[in-house]
Amino acid sequence: MPESAYDCIVIGSGPGGYVAAIRAAQLGMKTAVVEKDLVGGRCLNYACIPAKAVLRVADVLAEIDEAGSFGIEVTGRSVDFGGVSDRRRRVVKTLTGGVSGLLKKNGVDVIDGHGAVTEDGNVRVGSLFDGTEIEARKCVVLATGSIGRPVPGTQFGGRVIGTEQGWALDELPARLAVIGAGASGAELASAYGRLGTEVLLIEALDRVLPTEDPEISQIAARALAKQNIAIHTSTMVSDVSSGESSVSLRFGDETTEADYLVIAAGRGPDVEGLGLQEAGVELEDSGLIKVDGAMRTSLAGVYAIGDLVPGPALAHKASDEGVIAVEDAAGLETHPISYIDIPRATFCSPNVASFGLTEEQAREQGMDVVVGKVSYGAVGAGTVYGDRAGMIKIIGDKTYGEMVGGHIVGAKATDLIQELVNAKALEGGYPEVARIIHGHPTLSEGVLEAARDADGWLIHG
Repeated sequence: MPESAYDCIVIGSGPGGYVAAIRAAQLGMKTAVVEKDLVGGRCLNYACIPAKAVLRVADVLAEIDEAGSFGIEVTGRSVDFGGVSDRRRRVVKTLTGGVSGLLKKNGVDVIDGHGAVTEDGNVRVGSLFDGTEIEARKCVVLATGSIGRPVPGTQFGGRVIGTEQGWALDELPARLAVIGAGASGAELASAYGRLGTEVLLIEALDRVLPTEDPEISQIAARALAKQNIAIHTSTMVSDVSSGESSVSLRFGDETTEADYLVIAAGRGPDVEGLGLQEAGVELEDSGLIKVDGAMRTSLAGVYAIGDLVPGPALAHKASDEGVIAVEDAAGLETHPISYIDIPRATFCSPNVASFGLTEEQAREQGMDVVVGKVSYGAVGAGTVYGDRAGMIKIIGDKTYGEMVGGHIVGAKATDLIQELVNAKALEGGYPEVARIIHGHPTLSEGVLEAARDADGWLIHG
């Protein structure tokens, strides 16, 4: 049974919620997490982790298919999708079990049930109006994440599913239609396309990964088109009809059928039953919760983080916000997040990763822009690993040698971007990165060469 009072109560146990709870406990607060579903939230159970587990299988299969170019002959390869699903479940179970263990290790109570905030800054567990009220002596952290939303002309049900259901399929579909070519849609298409599914990827905007730098998007799109994926940009979907074993739809002037239609565009904050209106918590016009730089809401002692608040909907962003929230509640000095400098990672093949401004955005802001870029093929490791088409692009402002953006497409891009993010966080610019000794032969030498190019003295390229 939960106790009648805690110092800190966190509603939601995803990457933002469980990190906030553990940090609060480390700071000496008696802490509880209220979770209505599974510990680990949507990210660990239905989204980030299952997605990467399936994508990893597709990566392994792609390496097998390319083995001939490395002098290895492979015959009789096949995909046991039941085995793929079993591995996905094992990965999820391992990681969610780890989170449960961390909560227990840090003395955090986990309360099963639906949590809602009250107007006096406590938490009601159960029904919004007649559940059990638990006192929060110092703070409440709202961390319930987001839920998928259908795009106009569609609704979830039957063969029309969201990405969470898309990653949880137990049979490999023969044909899949995906609406949205942002990070989620590109990952889903890249995974299933390489596993053997015929994929139709539909995007309303004019390019794949439309928020990334156009050069990066173009390279990614060329690679995706070779993965059993038919890409249709500047295209809308209509006339969706879900049947017993398939779904029909119109895209542009064409009609088609697929085993499933996956909607990978549009999510909204999961605030139903959270009691925001009744408690008087102020919202943005978008429906997100209004917070300040310390993640405080308009209700004293109540904080909100992650997909509930403005900023990119990223798990690592939620985790950092959770730390800021409870440290502020504990009376520690905190600093607002520079949201533009949070790394963005897409795990399709090739990987795409970025931070900061695109070249176009930097020029629109009137900066004295310098661009440094190099292909993976310019450094030894790119050829060794068989990825010469990747590219690293640094956007700088000549005025102070500042890095204002970094963009990478290619193998391990999601790891490589962190060097540029770290340099920026430590107030280093592209001239500093250009002078750091990098190991040889490594893909990270591409980061070095891109920085040298921005600084005007490219060696390999």
